[in-house]
Amino acid sequence: MFTGLVQKKGVFVKLAGDGGAAVAEIACEPWEDDPLVKGESVAVQGACLTVVGISSGGFTADVLEETLACTNLRRLRRGDPVNLERALRLSDRLGGHIVAGHVDGTGEIVAIARRGRDYAVRIRCRPEEARYIVRKGSVAIDGISLTVSDVPAADAFEVCIIPTTWQETSLGARSVGDAVNLETDILARYLEKLAAGGPSAGSGLTLDKLLGAGF
Repeated sequence: MFTGLVQKKGVFVKLAGDGGAAVAEIACEPWEDDPLVKGESVAVQGACLTVVGISSGGFTADVLEETLACTNLRRLRRGDPVNLERALRLSDRLGGHIVAGHVDGTGEIVAIARRGRDYAVRIRCRPEEARYIVRKGSVAIDGISLTVSDVPAADAFEVCIIPTTWQETSLGARSVGDAVNLETDILARYLEKLAAGGPSAGSGLTLDKLLGAGF
């Protein structure tokens, strides 16, 4: 589990493997006070990967075929910046929102505009993701926890990026037409399933009860 607060900006080196699963090589500065260990989870562009090798200049991680199919990792080129976040400790602050590292799919950047010091980014997404995206709600874009500032269309939403986030994450290198990894709010998905199950699911939770409680 992660929070969507990027800890380091690494550099994509290569993706080795044919057909199915692969191994990704990432270059980054080491975590000096708390070094990486084999077997731990690191979110790379928002995708939870398992570390299988460590060097002084970075690490390698296994990438499942399913991960390659639903993320933008296969589209990365050597030298591209990537967002890195290690798994959350129970004692850590939850500064962003609950991010599982299980990317739902990719969206497409359709517009980038300056708004004063900030950047407004509009992203087109599939209906599967759009249904869980609401104004002022949370969404993870390439592993970054962001607040939805607007939902101008059924298949699009906007986020506003402060200069620090723009400079210290991979978003600053993005252009119109690029694909970004999207993970919607997992709590919304659980609530939807519980509400759909209703009393038969044993919870007694219904959509009417959620609406009555202010959700």
